[in-house]
Amino acid sequence: MTGMLVLAGTPIGDVADAPPRLARELTDADIVAAEDTRRLRRLTQALGVRPEGRVVSYFEGNEAARTPELADALAGGARVLLVTDAGMPSVSDPGYRLVAAAVERGIGVTAVPGPSAVLTALALSGLPVDRFCFEGFLPRKRGERLARLGEAADERRTLVYFEAPHRLEATLTAMAEVFGEDRRAAVCRELTKTYEEVRRGPLAELAAWAAEGVRGEITVVVEGAPETGPQELDAAELARRVAVREDAGERRKEAIAAVARDAGLPKREVFDAVVAAKNGAAHTALENGPAADGT
Repeated sequence: MTGMLVLAGTPIGDVADAPPRLARELTDADIVAAEDTRRLRRLTQALGVRPEGRVVSYFEGNEAARTPELADALAGGARVLLVTDAGMPSVSDPGYRLVAAAVERGIGVTAVPGPSAVLTALALSGLPVDRFCFEGFLPRKRGERLARLGEAADERRTLVYFEAPHRLEATLTAMAEVFGEDRRAAVCRELTKTYEEVRRGPLAELAAWAAEGVRGEITVVVEGAPETGPQELDAAELARRVAVREDAGERRKEAIAAVARDAGLPKREVFDAVVAAKNGAAHTALENGPAADGT
């Protein structure tokens, strides 16, 4: 007789949002695997419950090593409850490895649905929510971040990202560079908490706002790319897309080929756009340079 793995959603801010089943599962589980046992203790105190089973830590640093142990317990008939600091386990949080191990062994997996920063931010953003994709956290390094954003530049579905407050300005600036300064977005901060805030506007405007300093847990929702055809991409836009890919580390030849493929245009047309942009920049530099007499 095998056990059952239970993934339980936990409040993302207001503890009153805890699903009613969570208290029962915390009491009944043979093992409670928590991302942070101290935060789990505060949660159980707020809910007025006390886990009867064994409480173990299960976080990024020990996830790989602890998964086999928990999988063995499940195979032996244990009911294992997995909780993270906030939201649903395995969604940008520990949990995927354990779910995969349970599925591989034929062990049942169920969930206690709960609050979700992704869905809450989508609902509050004011942007289309009929189709969306979740991108999680972007890479920290600028080149890698630009490359990842470049992959989503033509994505027509609404995009959802998590971001740390101290990297928000850099991320919004990169988004404005890749997606366009006027692309609509919403920054959702401290959802369901006392200082909840949703700031909506064009990416460039949001980047300027973030430069003043932002605190709290952040979810960014970005409007999908507008429907465009090859005829709508002028030379300046083609050159800009190539430049973004070059900034991300691609060689110019590969960047031109990729932009041409995505736009459905001949590579020669994109190459000409890049040359024209380069010549235009050089001409502007000459016009703005020092006069012959040095003034």
